[in-house]
Amino acid sequence: MTYYIGRTLPVEFDEAIARAIEALKKEGFGVLTEIDVKETLKKKIGVDFPNYRILGACNPALAYEALKLESHVGTMLPCNVVVRDAGNGQIEVAAIDPVASMQAIDNPALKVAAEQVRAKLERVIANL
Repeated sequence: MTYYIGRTLPVEFDEAIARAIEALKKEGFGVLTEIDVKETLKKKIGVDFPNYRILGACNPALAYEALKLESHVGTMLPCNVVVRDAGNGQIEVAAIDPVASMQAIDNPALKVAAEQVRAKLERVIANL
């Protein structure tokens, strides 16, 4: 089982970010955090790295349901969505597969909730 859902697009980096944020909104997610990995690596350790942004996406209603089922599931939230320069004019957008990440938790009800989130994230990626 792969641990992410991804798609490569022939667009500019900033356009891919905008598309990802818009597609997330349409599925009820907001972006809580945005980490500019390229900038951070340059600032902290002086290395050059291709454009790479991590969007911390959260669907509040689904997060609430998951937290009611498993109080420590917050250690796995929010859902990370990566927008990265894949080279050759291609930008990849990839989202965590919540079903894969939740396998470590023995809670069948949480697996059902994770499947709902995965379906939404699959639509996000498909609608880029």
